Amino acid sequence: MNLQIDDQGRLRHFLSVDGLNRDILVDILDAAESFAGVPEQTVKKVPLLRGKTIVNLFFEASTRTRTTFELAAKRLSADVLNININASSAVKGETLLDTLRNLEAMHCDMFVVRHADSGAAHFMAAHVQPHVAVINAGDGRHAHPTQAMLDMFTIRRQKGDFGPLCVAIVGDILHSRVARSQIQALNMLGAGEVRVVAPRTLLPLEVESLGVRAFTDLKQGIHDADVIMMLRLQRERMQGALLPSAHEYFYRYGLTEKRLSHAKDDAIVMHPGPINRGVEMDSQVADGPRSVILQQVSHGIAVRMAVMSMAMRSREAAAREAT
Repeated sequence: MNLQIDDQGRLRHFLSVDGLNRDILVDILDAAESFAGVPEQTVKKVPLLRGKTIVNLFFEASTRTRTTFELAAKRLSADVLNININASSAVKGETLLDTLRNLEAMHCDMFVVRHADSGAAHFMAAHVQPHVAVINAGDGRHAHPTQAMLDMFTIRRQKGDFGPLCVAIVGDILHSRVARSQIQALNMLGAGEVRVVAPRTLLPLEVESLGVRAFTDLKQGIHDADVIMMLRLQRERMQGALLPSAHEYFYRYGLTEKRLSHAKDDAIVMHPGPINRGVEMDSQVADGPRSVILQQVSHGIAVRMAVMSMAMRSREAAAREAT
């Protein structure tokens, strides 16, 4: 059973890119395009989710993701409840399921959840009431689907068709839920070539089975690339000495203007944030003309508006069909 899609092929929950299809990904991108102009309006709101209550459940620290989800919900005219997990009953031992049941009793309509455990969002989606939608804002090392989709939206706006593109994902592939979701989305949207570039210690075993070409040399990995996606070193998820030092990592894998010259002249540079300057890239690149990092943040609002509105509309359509 696919928890994410209803019998009519509509988006019920958004838990991972895996399990969806190209049509739904394109629908998300197209819907995001329609929302991209909302911030330019005098009143930065549309009434699509008026009367709905959306709960942000962030069990991990976040700035960009939590804030853009909150802004997206408010721009859809929803009521938003941000749960401070450190001041909630979860710290007293309340289970995730009990937290879920108590919030459902308050007549909430959607949960946006970030959790350190892989599969937490799927667990919630499997146990919520039929009228409730669950959006995964990142679970362990498993998935971060809305980040992947805002990255796809940024690429499409900058480059158009995915077919001719060579995309290089550079950094901590092993621990990155963002990389997994990016790879799935790029392959599903038909990107010409997807590469991963990292030290061997930060590449998953049999990484090529994901549909990528793997490189351990940065210059080779970004040669003639159209898009370079840099990743943060996930030190909080590393066990053991996988890297000699941050300085050594930058020496071999940090993106500088000189190294960027190996990519195509019009290549764009992306990063999901937060950036560790002087580790993953230097400031010249991060703030340079080919960086679209701030555009990614802006586009995150439109993409999350698209996902939330699609998931909620499918609930309303299902309710109408049941009557």
